[in-house]
Amino acid sequence: MSTGSPAPQPSQSPSPQLPSARLAELGLTLPPVAAPVAAYVPAVRVGDLVHTSGQLPFVDGALPAVGHVGDTAGDGAGSAGDGAAAGAADVTARTATVSPEQARDLARTATVSPEQARDLARTAALNALAAVDALVGLDAVVQVVKIVGFVASAPGFGGQPGVVDGASTLIGEVFGDAGRHARSAVGVAELPLNSPVEIEITVRVADALA
Repeated sequence: MSTGSPAPQPSQSPSPQLPSARLAELGLTLPPVAAPVAAYVPAVRVGDLVHTSGQLPFVDGALPAVGHVGDTAGDGAGSAGDGAAAGAADVTARTATVSPEQARDLARTATVSPEQARDLARTAALNALAAVDALVGLDAVVQVVKIVGFVASAPGFGGQPGVVDGASTLIGEVFGDAGRHARSAVGVAELPLNSPVEIEITVRVADALA
């Protein structure tokens, strides 16, 4: 009869937390998939990859802000003929959502701060995850491959990487190590509906679903 101590049991690593559980811990829920504004679909699967279409930061079907991203309220968002007050219009002071019709009028003078644009990029990334979830289920994602972020930029603005970090940070919070991705942050003159940002993502899904 053995009198020695019981053999130690091998330690077991905790099961990785599912993306849907991390999302809930963050207090976030996936919104309804944004309806396409033209002839395309929100996401397409090719083999074990899912590519989303570019997603705008819609909240309840409207854009929370419109215009170009700039370092100051007057950074080039107004036309040459606008008065000083109109050129200084700043979307960060606007709290209500606007319709596409209102967006066309406001975008002539509106400038979005980099901080607000970063939040909008986070919202657009959440909309992209909703498109992935609707197609294959969020928990089927095993790796986020790439994020492409487009930033409607006022002349002279070079802070696109900081803006797109809003999307990258959300992806890291939801997917952990599987959220480490390649990325492009691109400054553009205009985006659809005068949106300040647009985000698209590519993810790899489990082989069992291929």
